[in-house]
Amino acid sequence: MVVKTETCSFSGLRIYPGHGIFFVRGDSKGFKFISCKAKSLFTQRLNPRKLAWTQLYRRMHKKGTLEDQSKKKARKVNKSAPKAVVGASLEQIKAKRFQKPEVRAAAREAALREVKERAKAKQAAKKVEKPKAVPVKQAAPKQSKAASKATNKQGARGVRR
Repeated sequence: MVVKTETCSFSGLRIYPGHGIFFVRGDSKGFKFISCKAKSLFTQRLNPRKLAWTQLYRRMHKKGTLEDQSKKKARKVNKSAPKAVVGASLEQIKAKRFQKPEVRAAAREAALREVKERAKAKQAAKKVEKPKAVPVKQAAPKQSKAASKATNKQGARGVRR
């Protein structure tokens, strides 16, 4: 014989026939609770996810699920054979990988030196191209203090329309 059980709307626990409380809200929606405690907490609008004894809390915090299923072990990914990159063949990549660190450092220094020389040449070309011009300040006509204050205030306020 199979016993038809219902679940508590608040706690998520099983309610057996003949047990529990049925509560109908003002909008005609019905709720079945396992006990007065669950009904009281529901009417107080408490969150069942924050009460440790409810099923929602246990599900949210992954309690009691370890017995049902064991954790799956992550498979180790097997690396495939190295592939050529666009612009460099597999032989070139292998040659670079097995280079000695001293050779690699010397090549890097030579490349840096070349970049610096190019930058210096560019700066020199700019200097030759455009000599520095001495800026000449033009004297503005003097205004009285009252006139300068008026323009400052109007500038701060903006134009009113």
